[in-house]
Amino acid sequence: MTETYLITGGAGFLGINMVRYLLERGHKVVSLDVADFDYPERAQITEIKGDIRDRAKVDEAMQGVDIVIHTAAALPLYTEQDIMTTDLDGTRNVIDSAQQHGAQRFIHISSTAVYGIPDHHPLLEDDKLDGVGPYGKAKILAEEVCLEYRKKGMCVPIIRPKSFIGPERLGVFALFYDWAKDGRGFPMIGSGNNRYQLLDVEDLCDAIYLCATLDKDKANDTFNIGAKEYTTMKEDYQAVLDYAGFGKKISGFPAEPMIWTLRVLEALNLSPLYKWVYETASKDSFVSIEKAEKVLGYQPKYSNKDALVRNYKWYIDNLNQFEHTSGVSHRVPWKQGVLGVAKLFF
Repeated sequence: MTETYLITGGAGFLGINMVRYLLERGHKVVSLDVADFDYPERAQITEIKGDIRDRAKVDEAMQGVDIVIHTAAALPLYTEQDIMTTDLDGTRNVIDSAQQHGAQRFIHISSTAVYGIPDHHPLLEDDKLDGVGPYGKAKILAEEVCLEYRKKGMCVPIIRPKSFIGPERLGVFALFYDWAKDGRGFPMIGSGNNRYQLLDVEDLCDAIYLCATLDKDKANDTFNIGAKEYTTMKEDYQAVLDYAGFGKKISGFPAEPMIWTLRVLEALNLSPLYKWVYETASKDSFVSIEKAEKVLGYQPKYSNKDALVRNYKWYIDNLNQFEHTSGVSHRVPWKQGVLGVAKLFF
């Protein structure tokens, strides 16, 4: 059955992958984003350019929509005000408009950042929530808004994905891929023997589509989504250096001195890494996906290694499109700052 999907953040990394996923399955797609939808699929969709904080634009985009996939968010490198107004107020705008216009489902893309820096693993959906920084806190508050509307009778699946990668993903991962392509090794905060679960964007699209198409009784819940197969950070990231073919290695360094150095560099605006990245990079970070497997029938296809190498291949194949760009979204490389100097020593 053909449905009309609204994707907020449709021009973003997850957005474009979801657009392609839905078009392949014969659905109609509307994209709402502050950024231009500058992909080859532009002629196949309805593009509304606007901010989710602008209720009039949200209402315009919501016309005739059956299912909303809410991916739009201000990421951690944005200002606290932008994060709170976009991730919280914007979410309330979109879900309220969805209810007013009779959308069948509102699928909210949250984050495992809502768990903060936990004291145990694997993390379960009913574990306590403790946001780190404005982004983590805003994601928790946005989930609370979603639960309000679920109580009002809406079908509101909430998905908490691990850090996801794949075609179109740049951001912090572009730092690593840049070093790999130039035949450099890569420093890791801590020994690298911790387990840090990732997620391929295609597997995330599968999970979202399951929430869009399964019976509401199954889908109307909260789910962790991540890779099923992962080893240690050192082993998983080494797969990219091995693929690059220069014989380079991942090198571990004592965590505390690196973290303190990165705190200072961040305060001086000399580091591209924000607190959530460097404070958690040396720690275990993985969630249980058992609930999604049992309830949704979720079956991830890609391991951490598969996802990283697939993303790196895309990076190399498309390097000419973004080599001289930078910004704060996942669609562009982040500025290396002082790490560009450190690269010379690896």
